[in-house]
Amino acid sequence: MHEKAGAKMQRNSRMKRELQLLGAEPPPGVSCWQTEHDVGELKAELVGGANTPYEGGVFSLEIKVPERYPFEPPKIHFLTPIYHPNIDNGGRICLDALKLPPKGAWRPSLNISTVLTSIQLLMAEPNPDDPLMADISAEYKYNRQVFLEKARKWTVKHAMQRNLGVKEMDQPDAENRVSRKREMLGAEEPQKKVKTSL
Repeated sequence: MHEKAGAKMQRNSRMKRELQLLGAEPPPGVSCWQTEHDVGELKAELVGGANTPYEGGVFSLEIKVPERYPFEPPKIHFLTPIYHPNIDNGGRICLDALKLPPKGAWRPSLNISTVLTSIQLLMAEPNPDDPLMADISAEYKYNRQVFLEKARKWTVKHAMQRNLGVKEMDQPDAENRVSRKREMLGAEEPQKKVKTSL
């Protein structure tokens, strides 16, 4: 019992340091924060990488940090649906860094930040030889264009909704701003166009 309390204290102090670092210097496109009073419950968001079918999407993840952390890896899964060979419909992720040896590559020297960065890398560069979704993996290997189209569609549908919602709310105002700008410019605008076209 005493050992368990010690492990929990060790986890809590380590998590406190990690969260401070994540808050002060988060990796690009990564944010992570504590949801409950328990440091073992975290949420994270990953921004889809440029030149990937996930670009422009914001993907939410849930992180459960076990009491024996860092001697046990965190349990991480996607809350946002994502079309990917290494992530299943339940949001589970097939990544060596999330599993203990001998099958996995988790080490106590790793942390939440490095694991989230690894997941981001996996999003950009799937590993079709160790898939969770065999059909998506086959598509990625043999019909890349179809895979890219489907992954993009899922991103637009599931990971960009919030962003679109904000844009839609802004839209009327944006139109008003544009028309106000035109009114302010008034007759100047056509004259400018005439000058530039001469």
